[in-house]
Amino acid sequence: MYLLSRGSGYPVLFIHGIPTSGRLWNGVIDKLQGHFTCLAVDLPGLGRTPKSLYGIAQLEAMADAIEQIRVEHKIEKWHVVGHDSGSAVAVHYAYRNQTRVGRLALLSPAVFPELKPFHLFRILRSPVVGELLAPVVNAVFWKVAMRHAVEPRQAELTDAVRDFHAPFSGPLGAWRLMSVLRWGNPADVLASLPAMLPQLLVSTIIFQGSRDTAVPERFAQRASALIPQSKVVIVDSGHFIPLNNPEVVATELLQFFEGAAAA
Repeated sequence: MYLLSRGSGYPVLFIHGIPTSGRLWNGVIDKLQGHFTCLAVDLPGLGRTPKSLYGIAQLEAMADAIEQIRVEHKIEKWHVVGHDSGSAVAVHYAYRNQTRVGRLALLSPAVFPELKPFHLFRILRSPVVGELLAPVVNAVFWKVAMRHAVEPRQAELTDAVRDFHAPFSGPLGAWRLMSVLRWGNPADVLASLPAMLPQLLVSTIIFQGSRDTAVPERFAQRASALIPQSKVVIVDSGHFIPLNNPEVVATELLQFFEGAAAA
């Protein structure tokens, strides 16, 4: 997987969701790189990482790939941060590698099997209809829905959105997006996550956007009720919290991670 590294200090790994990339974290990393070594991955088929075969065990495969990054970079322990489906990857990783995680942060935590895909994505996930309407859905998502999601910071986030869109541009881009979004049914892929949450022994902070229409607030509250050492922070934001309000995220993470150092 492609890996961006900036800053110096205790390492922090950032995991984005679908269909974004490691660029999701740029605003947060800008504010934290003076305190931490910030590492941001591009997950398979997104950003600069080539697509791999998706399947029911994809979360486990991504967790294994992340552990390989830790080993290759000789990192003894790091904090782990995930957004949306990146939160599911982060939970899998933390559950399987608890001694390697200092603290855990989950933003817009898509970690429960009753998750409903974004309405435009449901079209792409439908056989036949998805193939037929893929170009229309792809255009509407990037030109309308994504631009609306990053308002009022649209001008400063143009490069980030262009980066998210890059794997899905060109003549076959719409069908590449459809392929990524069909990697699994949430009811199956996320089925094992609720049982993992009570067994997470790392301190956890959960961010929820007050205007998030993709992941409901009850997911954040439920996750916090299940994870023993956790708290919820409500942010004035839509779904893409690291884009909409990176200042609040960075400030909260700095305090949270410094608490680990003090402890």
